[in-house]
Amino acid sequence: MDRFYSADADPEDTEEIVESSCAEGMLHGRVLVFDTTLRDGEQAAGSRLDPSEKLRIATQLAKLGVDAIEAGFPASSPKEFESVRLLSQRLVGPVVCALSRAIPGDIQICGQALQNAEHPRIHTGLGVSDIHIQGKFRDPRYGRDLTEKRETVLRMALESVRLAKSLVDDVEFYAEDTFRADPGYLAQVIGTVINAGATIINIPDTTGYAQPGQISGLIKNLMKHVPELSGVVLSVHCHNDLGLAVANTLTGLRAGARQAECTILGIGERAGNASLEEVVMAVKTRKDYYGLETVVNTQEIYRTCQMVARAFGFQVPRNKAIVGLNAFAHSAGIHVDGFLKDRKTYEIIKPQDVGVPGSRIVLTARSGRHAVRHRLEQLGYVLSRDQVDTIYARFLEVADRVRQVSDQALLSLLNGQAQARHTIQLQELSFWGATNRTAHARARITIGGRTVEAEGVGDGPVDASYAAMAQATKMQVDLEDFSLVTTGKGSEAIGEATVRISRHGTTTATGRGASTDIVQASALAYLDALNEMMQAEHNDDRAARQKPSNADPPRLGGG
Repeated sequence: MDRFYSADADPEDTEEIVESSCAEGMLHGRVLVFDTTLRDGEQAAGSRLDPSEKLRIATQLAKLGVDAIEAGFPASSPKEFESVRLLSQRLVGPVVCALSRAIPGDIQICGQALQNAEHPRIHTGLGVSDIHIQGKFRDPRYGRDLTEKRETVLRMALESVRLAKSLVDDVEFYAEDTFRADPGYLAQVIGTVINAGATIINIPDTTGYAQPGQISGLIKNLMKHVPELSGVVLSVHCHNDLGLAVANTLTGLRAGARQAECTILGIGERAGNASLEEVVMAVKTRKDYYGLETVVNTQEIYRTCQMVARAFGFQVPRNKAIVGLNAFAHSAGIHVDGFLKDRKTYEIIKPQDVGVPGSRIVLTARSGRHAVRHRLEQLGYVLSRDQVDTIYARFLEVADRVRQVSDQALLSLLNGQAQARHTIQLQELSFWGATNRTAHARARITIGGRTVEAEGVGDGPVDASYAAMAQATKMQVDLEDFSLVTTGKGSEAIGEATVRISRHGTTTATGRGASTDIVQASALAYLDALNEMMQAEHNDDRAARQKPSNADPPRLGGG
């Protein structure tokens, strides 16, 4: 045990990119991606998948291109056994892995469940920290003191790997709670199980206790002082209790590990595991830093994450790296302006690289004129600077009341710009009333620059508002149709009203209006229709005046 020393690395040494000595260097810069969503991910509180769901997700994981899929813990229940057996029969491509404790019965069950797998692997192991040894093996039959218990654990590790090796060629050993273990004892256990036939050594940060410098230091020291590691793959399996699972995994890979054990969306026990999509995209995006690569088809990442989220019954957080709704969304004016000029100013990953259709510009109160103009152009409207300024002023009024301005609301603002040139404009509208009583409304409008006020009554605030505006304008019309739709959710929803009116049974006009206040939206739609009708009647009168009279035919020229 004295061949090993501190797990902490020299800080200056942590920046060195290490060429792994694992598997005689055969992997070089290749990182194996081991997905444990169906085993460790399913251990998240409240999660349970049936065999058919596991097969569906595993099929997508194979399409994603992971190297190994941990299908489950077959000794834990008949359903788990069936899940592993089903995946072994049906899955083509990735390694199918089954977990076991270092118990002969568990290992035998793994062998049975995996017997039809194209590439089977048994993943066995036990706790190697003194905390685990003294806590799990406190019964005197394992030893009277820590020294004897350590010898028992070492023997169990040896025998479990030998048994697993008799059933499958590919055996992974997990040294549970690695980073709280005695470094010398850990080295002894690892050397022993490699000599017994283990092909992959998993050093899990079971409780999310380790810090990046400790990960790097331990891996480098293991590679230096355990010569048996030169013929196997070293794997890192990090938990997220301190929010460091991805950082620790990447640090481990840079230090020489060549298998990353992850879950989709980082799901798993307690705070979860290292997020597969984050690890993979960090390696791909910063190949200049890590000098590594995977064979994952990153364009399947988004689809895989959505499938897993639905199966486990939760929503992907909006701010989730790589696949969250906001991952490729831009809102702040400075960011949007820079992004529109050159995507690389604020995006280090192309959304299409992870299967997201494209970036989004989210219009909020922080968005600038450039963002509003760009979105209108995407919707097919090319406007002058003055027109954009007018719309932007109204946009800010709406954006101050809602978190996000939808496309529908933006188009309503565009319609509002036309309303700003109307002869009849609404200055103020108020209404009052009570349940099951007549509603009252007061409207102040301008007609050609002249201000008029009037009141009206009706069956509700909208009806009363229409009566008040009809009284103010002296335009008696019939309401032929009225509709109101909302976009958005809750108190931030924007109401969009459409009305159709008629006059004298012949002239008809349609108006539209939008506001976070549905009564105001209805009033704006009504005024829009009144203005359209007024303009139509004006055009009809002008056309009538210009029409030649039969009693006074036009003179012929040349007389």
